[in-house]
Amino acid sequence: MKKWLVLLAGLCISTWVKAQLTPEKLGWKLGTQAWSFHQFSFFQAVDSTLACGLHYIEAFPNQPIGGGIEGTMDYHMSPETRRQILQKLKEKGVTLVSYGVVVPQGEKEWRQMFDFAKAMGLMNIVSEPKKEDLPLVSKLCDEYHIQVAIHNHPRQSGAPYWSPDIVLDAIKGLSPRVGACADIGHWTRSGLNPVDCLRKLQGHIIELHFKDLNEKSADAHDVPWGQGVNDISAVIHELYRQHFKGVISAEYEYDWGHNVHDIQESVKYFRKVVAGLK
Repeated sequence: MKKWLVLLAGLCISTWVKAQLTPEKLGWKLGTQAWSFHQFSFFQAVDSTLACGLHYIEAFPNQPIGGGIEGTMDYHMSPETRRQILQKLKEKGVTLVSYGVVVPQGEKEWRQMFDFAKAMGLMNIVSEPKKEDLPLVSKLCDEYHIQVAIHNHPRQSGAPYWSPDIVLDAIKGLSPRVGACADIGHWTRSGLNPVDCLRKLQGHIIELHFKDLNEKSADAHDVPWGQGVNDISAVIHELYRQHFKGVISAEYEYDWGHNVHDIQESVKYFRKVVAGLK
């Protein structure tokens, strides 16, 4: 009898463990935006990403590459530099999934951007495209099978895509590979509710720049997720309800040079909320 009870308890524990959800099981590529570590080189940002227990990264233009590789993370870099970066990323076990925020202009620049994205195996280009370039961007997305995620900076900065309504209007009639990069912190700075914005963009969210803020104002700064005003738990539940799959980049824009611990705490909170999803 005792033996059967032990076996039954083991089966229950096994079932409970299997039931625990993780970002990976949901198809969420939780990583960092290298801008969080912009005071350092790209490969120092990669090491910081690993220190946070993450294995995906989004690069941004002009960060020094580092790691013994000359140059910056400019999408005009040589094929040899691309090869060296990919090799070093492979050695470290980190995948480059996105690149931005970048604003190429005209077909020549956009093709160079897409050529870079294809060569680096990117899923997404994060951009605030010129509106006259949107038909071209849509065509290139389908030609290269790469997504463009339109990013929202805060309203106060004069950003062209600060609200989800503007993004939805901009992508009408375009390829489904053109959608939104939802920066939930900048929505809060713009006086918008992140969960309401996500609901408006349902079906068009390609990736997120993830933030929690200390207050609802244009001057707010980042805090560890779950300790601020963005109701991170509600944001995660909304993404789960929408069956979102894609990139979620931690972009921590505060305490520059000393924010690894805060991102580590954020990741712990994120994983805890995800584990409790039903």
